[in-house]
Amino acid sequence: MNTLHVKLATTAAAGSLLFSNFIAAQPYNPKPLPPLLPTARVRIMHGPELEQANVHDNSAIIRWTTNNPGGTDEHDGIVHYGTNPKELTETAKTPNRLNRSHSDMIFRVRVPDLKPKTTYYYTVESTQATGKNDGVKSPVKSFSTP
Repeated sequence: MNTLHVKLATTAAAGSLLFSNFIAAQPYNPKPLPPLLPTARVRIMHGPELEQANVHDNSAIIRWTTNNPGGTDEHDGIVHYGTNPKELTETAKTPNRLNRSHSDMIFRVRVPDLKPKTTYYYTVESTQATGKNDGVKSPVKSFSTP
């Protein structure tokens, strides 16, 4: 009886290994989901604000939250900035990924090459991966570098 159990267990183990290798060898090619319908009115719900100013590489991170804008899964957060609030001539852009199951979206944009001990003015907006603007822009805000 024990010999029969050993043979059955060996056969079952070998069969499961062969079957699992067959499954593992199949390529995984998920189909991309179609874009969500764009939200009728995108609003900034929190921020924008300075999340972090990095002294080591003279950069800053600006963060803000909007309601879920819909559209493409990737959205670009865009910060227009400069040292004069009436001339925001510099632009920083960072791709941000939409989570389809969340009611909001957090944007984080790295602003590089800042001068120490300087006040910067900025405004934020966002676009879909296609370049279509989400229709939201913040008022001008400011921060100072250390």
